[in-house]
Amino acid sequence: MTVAIDEDEVKLVLEKLDTVKLELLRLRAMLLSEEEATDEEKKELVKAKKEIEKGSKVKLEEFF
Repeated sequence: MTVAIDEDEVKLVLEKLDTVKLELLRLRAMLLSEEEATDEEKKELVKAKKEIEKGSKVKLEEFF
């Protein structure tokens, strides 16, 4: 079985994966107190929060 996808579909999948990553980071921020986070995790959370504030997010339900 062979499946062919074009460049636009690949870009769409990558964009959706980025939004999933942002959602996971947001959830981790809710669950993980900043006192327990490493410096690298804190930087990732700050970056994710900024991207979320810009509107770079999607609800998980939109993937189903």
